[in-house]
Amino acid sequence: MNIIRDFLGIGKIIDTIYERIKFLLIPKKAFSWQVLIYLSLFSWLMSLFSGGFVRELIALLGWIFLIAGTSWYTTDSAILIPGTNMSVGAVITGFLVSTFFASSLGLAPNEIFASQQIVLWPTISAIITAIPEFFEGSGTDVKTQLPKIEKREQVVVLLACCMVLSCWLQLYFVVEGWAKQYPSLLADNFAQSTFVIGTRRDRIPRKGAEILINLAPVIEERLNGKLWVEEVERWLQDNQIRQKNGQPTQPTELENLSERVAKQTLKGIEEQKLWKVEPRVRNINNSYQLDLLNVWQGPQSLGKDETDQDKRFFFKITCQIDPVSQISGEGTVNPRPEEKLTVAEVKCGRRPGFFVSSLPPRS
Repeated sequence: MNIIRDFLGIGKIIDTIYERIKFLLIPKKAFSWQVLIYLSLFSWLMSLFSGGFVRELIALLGWIFLIAGTSWYTTDSAILIPGTNMSVGAVITGFLVSTFFASSLGLAPNEIFASQQIVLWPTISAIITAIPEFFEGSGTDVKTQLPKIEKREQVVVLLACCMVLSCWLQLYFVVEGWAKQYPSLLADNFAQSTFVIGTRRDRIPRKGAEILINLAPVIEERLNGKLWVEEVERWLQDNQIRQKNGQPTQPTELENLSERVAKQTLKGIEEQKLWKVEPRVRNINNSYQLDLLNVWQGPQSLGKDETDQDKRFFFKITCQIDPVSQISGEGTVNPRPEEKLTVAEVKCGRRPGFFVSSLPPRS
């Protein structure tokens, strides 16, 4: 008997679930929220077999049916968010409307859910909550009305709070976009900021180091084995003198090389424009020491040092350039074979140093 009783109990549970599903899926009349949902599904299905303007029109109708059906269903069984006069249905409908607007802008799905869709969501939900306050009646017998004073206050407060929330969300995505395009900004000190809190412990802007790491082999390839007086010394002096005399009218070869390396290293982000490579050349016992400084030109809050000079973020890598004797013919072009030539031997460091100070003077 217990087995039969348990079986009958399970049967009642199944019947209850079936009736609930039947209530949700089968409309009692033609004009109902279920019909609108089915029309939206049918519209999207038909849009798959269409193209051009017709496809976009059918997809638009699908969105309208989906938003209207969802709003209708959630309004019939409204559940208010605690402490507000906004219903859960308005939030769900606002999500669909904001998704529709964001997709209409032609954004990719990851961008929709990461920025515009979320920014629009609170304000649109508040507008959907406020709209019924301006109407009275139901069905076809609907009239416009001016909300009562207490309702007006609720509407204004709700709209204002949701718009402020949207502004804060937009600010978050703007700052996040800056961090993606200019990651070296995160190495700065945000202690004085009223709305940005630095959470990263890494205070070194790694992108600047990557540029020098990739530039060092290019410099070695450019100068190694080149004639000492005719090419190497002239190259070093030209780059140093033109930098020392101020911004040259034409970019130096070093600037062209560093710009090309920066574009390849920081491909896809805007930060590449805010790093500038500057040379510092020193003559030591007939040899040269070339210090390559990669200086951050972007915004910073470092202040001044004890000598009243502006502090800067910069990386430094050192290249040692020595003259060596080489018999002509070994990698050189010379009409007089077996003649000894003086060429350059270049060795650059592979780990740039990071400094927060005023820039070293040009020699």
